[in-house]
Amino acid sequence: MTGMNGRIVIADDEPITRMDIRDILEEANYNVVGEATDGFEAIELCKSHQPDLVIMDIQMPLLDGLKAGKRIISEGLAGGIILLTAFSDPKNTEKAKGFGALGYLVKPLDEKSLIPTVEMSIAKGRETRKLEQQLEKLTKKLEERKVIEKAKGVLMIENNVTEEEAYNMIRNLSMDKRCPMMEIAETIVMSDD
Repeated sequence: MTGMNGRIVIADDEPITRMDIRDILEEANYNVVGEATDGFEAIELCKSHQPDLVIMDIQMPLLDGLKAGKRIISEGLAGGIILLTAFSDPKNTEKAKGFGALGYLVKPLDEKSLIPTVEMSIAKGRETRKLEQQLEKLTKKLEERKVIEKAKGVLMIENNVTEEEAYNMIRNLSMDKRCPMMEIAETIVMSDD
């Protein structure tokens, strides 16, 4: 089974470079799911494949790697990005760091530096995604708690009951109607507006 290590999109306008990178990656058991010749193609490929990583040259026609990379990261279309450049330029390095590129390699690439960078970048991308998901969960929990608190308040006033009784009313409704407490609470809060 090939490509167990991760799914990768390569974006570079030089076919030779793409071929080299593909060879190195496939040799190391990565799955190259698409190749792009410019930034627009890279974005489209990421939309359809949601790869673990994009390896993208900065200097490309139509839409360069920095602009495409920024869009891919901000829209969460890939796990991460490694940028390639033919010459090391501090300004580009800063820009790359600025939007959250995970790695930065200078061409010509050598296998010894590419694979470790790819491994680390994919791991980092997955870690970041995990943290984002945890944060989303927490935020949702807090939002739900707020709504339930608000609904309790409404019920306490309307029914002249204690906080605990109000909470139990919501919980019982939730069980009777077989829908989450959050939904019951939202309905109570809404009808109070």
